[in-house]
Amino acid sequence: MEAKAVAKYVRISPRKARQVIDLIRGKSVREARAILKFTPNKGAEIIEKVLKSAVSNAEHNYEMDVDSLVVSRCFVDEGPTLKRFKPRAMGRADLIRKRTSHITVIVSEKKEG
Repeated sequence: MEAKAVAKYVRISPRKARQVIDLIRGKSVREARAILKFTPNKGAEIIEKVLKSAVSNAEHNYEMDVDSLVVSRCFVDEGPTLKRFKPRAMGRADLIRKRTSHITVIVSEKKEG
């Protein structure tokens, strides 16, 4: 049994979010929360929120034991890119890409044995 949570259209680049999400993949929920709490990245706060939501989904929707939950799968997909222009010298313009992410965290109960 698995429970998942997804945060869509988050204003952080997927590359930066993946750096943080790689830290918690395969860890227990308690350990993952501790890692995210002390990781000084913007992505850590966002991913911690998604993890908390996945744990709540597991507890309320599937009646799983919170203490035995493990981050079984987690990944970051690229969302739509907001395109903006920045004025440059001699009347030129540069394209600024403001990237977005879809963050997915899936938790499951640890296998006994």
